[in-house]
Amino acid sequence: MSNSSPTDEPGPLLGAADIRELATALGVRPTKQRGQNFVIDANTVRRIVRTAEVRPDDTVVEVGPGLGSLTLALLEAADRVTAVEIDDVLAAALPATVETRLPGRADRFALVHSDAMLVRDLPGPAPTALVANLPYNVAVPVLLHMLATFPTIDRTLVMVQSEVADRLAARPGNKVYGVPSVKANWYAEVKRAGAIGRNVFWPAPNVDSGLVSLVRREKPVETTASREQVFAVVDAAFAQRRKTLRAALAGWAGSAAAAETALVAAGVSPQARGEALTVEEFARIAEHKPVHEGSAA
Repeated sequence: MSNSSPTDEPGPLLGAADIRELATALGVRPTKQRGQNFVIDANTVRRIVRTAEVRPDDTVVEVGPGLGSLTLALLEAADRVTAVEIDDVLAAALPATVETRLPGRADRFALVHSDAMLVRDLPGPAPTALVANLPYNVAVPVLLHMLATFPTIDRTLVMVQSEVADRLAARPGNKVYGVPSVKANWYAEVKRAGAIGRNVFWPAPNVDSGLVSLVRREKPVETTASREQVFAVVDAAFAQRRKTLRAALAGWAGSAAAAETALVAAGVSPQARGEALTVEEFARIAEHKPVHEGSAA
């Protein structure tokens, strides 16, 4: 498909004029509260689908489809698409948009009218990919919730605020490496997959956006600790990120001395800071959590 086509070309995908027309007809004004910024450029959604490597046998879940820009592009490429939308007006309108613009694919589309953070199951076949323009204010919790809840999601491509993209893809030692970086890496190999300009959105946000690719780990992190136990260490380590792990993990372990014992047993320096550790090292620490006898030390 040519990349030189004008933004508002005829065809199933939505351009700027289509988006504004739809929004006017529905009485929709994008809200900051829900972090809504609608993509108005057909070439951008094609690029997202291409970067996500959506295949004809994929069942894609999309969170926050809005007016349907990305939904239509996904439906052209995937076997089926399930969209999760919290907004009452947008959720009610989306099936009609799909039926009007891609009538031959409408039976391949399902809508779940819900808060994505509450979704525990989806209709139809298990999802194999997650592709979404995530609302800025809930991007990380929604992403982690979906990866935890749907282990069949093998590939993920999300568009998020550029700063969030940096955080998710950061490696140990990077100054923006933190809780999102470690938790995302528990599930997947994470990397930046491109930048998105502000002018492809309506309204144009006052921040840049970035694409993040997450490919599910072939083998989970090897550990006897549960995900919850590992994440508890991660949360504690970064709650006071300027402190050494000996100090930062004192509450988690029961005392600074107990934290030091656990760290040494895990082969991690008590003087290190959370930003220096890999997810595997956090898992080793979790395995050595002290067992409290009676009241906390």
